[in-house]
Amino acid sequence: MQFEHDYDFYECSESIHDILNRQHDTPQSAENSLSLLRNTLLSSPCPAELRGKVWKLLLRINRISASTYINLIEMGPSSVDEKIRHDTFRTMSTDSDFVEHVSEDMLIRLLNAFVWTSDDSSTDFFQNRNAVSYVQGMNVLAAPFLMTMPEMEAFFSFSMFIYDWCPLYVLPTMKGVHCGLRLLDLCLSSLDPILYGYLRGKNLSASTYAFASVMTFSACTPPLSELLQLWDYMFAYGIHLNILFIIAQLALIRADLLNSPSPANLLRVLPPLNAKEIMNLTVSLCRNLPLDLYDKLVRHAYDESVADDLGIKPTSANWSEHQTDSDDLPAYMRDAMHTRSKFKRE
Repeated sequence: MQFEHDYDFYECSESIHDILNRQHDTPQSAENSLSLLRNTLLSSPCPAELRGKVWKLLLRINRISASTYINLIEMGPSSVDEKIRHDTFRTMSTDSDFVEHVSEDMLIRLLNAFVWTSDDSSTDFFQNRNAVSYVQGMNVLAAPFLMTMPEMEAFFSFSMFIYDWCPLYVLPTMKGVHCGLRLLDLCLSSLDPILYGYLRGKNLSASTYAFASVMTFSACTPPLSELLQLWDYMFAYGIHLNILFIIAQLALIRADLLNSPSPANLLRVLPPLNAKEIMNLTVSLCRNLPLDLYDKLVRHAYDESVADDLGIKPTSANWSEHQTDSDDLPAYMRDAMHTRSKFKRE
C-alpha cells in the first residue's frame, strides 16, 4: 500500500484494542476495520500484548493447525539441521529480553519444521507453493515472530511471511535481496543525490553497507523492541518499506556521513533503531519517491520481472563541507522537519 503524497497523521478515536474487538457481519466491514487498524498503527503504538494478534491479521493468517505443526516436528531434523544449528545459537544473543523469552530449541524446531513444509507428502497445508529450503538469515527473520507470539502461531506466521510476502528473498541466489539493494541505490539517488553521490564517490553502494539490513528486514540492528514497532508498520503497509527504513537510518546520520572522510566506518554498524523517527522519515520518503520507482519497490520481493527492469542511474557529487541551511536538505527531510515542527506546536 502506498502512502498518499498529501498524507497527514491523524488521531483515531478508537484504540487498537477496540478495533480488534469489533464484530463483523460482512467481509467488507472486516476490511474496513483492517484499514482502520493500519492507520491507527501510524499514530498509536501497538501494545505488546496485542502485537501477535495484530500481526496475524495484517499477514492474513486465517488458519492454524496444531496437528500439522506437531506432525512436522515429529519428522525430526531436516537435511539442513546442521546448517540451522550453526546459525541459531547466535541469533540475537546480545538481546537479554530475547534470550530470556526465546530458547534456541524453539528456533531449531520452527526452522526444521519450515524446511519440511517443502515436502508435499508431509502435509497439504502448504500445497501449491514453490519449494523453499533454509537459507542464512532465516533464523533472524524467525526471531521476531517467536518473540511476539506462541511457537505454533509464530511458525505459521513466519511460513506465510516467507511464502507469500518475500519468496524471492529466500531463493538460493537471494534474487529479491539483490533487487532490494539495487532499489535502495536507485531510491537514494532519487531522494538524496548529494548523499548518494558522496557515498558512491567513496566506492560505497548499498551492496557494501546494507546487505544484512535488506536481507533481514532490519532485524540485524538492535534494539529488538524498536524493530518490532517497525515491523508493525511494515506488515501494515508492505515489506517494501524496509528499503525506505534503511534510507531513513542514513538520513538520521546524514550530516555525520557527509562530514566523514571515511563514511564506511560509520556504516559498518548502523545506530540503534528509533522506530518513531524512522517512520516519520519513511512517510516523507514515500511522498517524494517517483511513482514508477515506488511501484518497483512494492513488487520486487515477489515479482521476478522487476529485476530485469532495474538499472542504477550514475550520480556523482563532491561534498567539501557540511551545510546546515535547510534549503540544502532534500525534499523528504524538509517535509519530515515540517511535520515534526507541526506536532511540537500542537
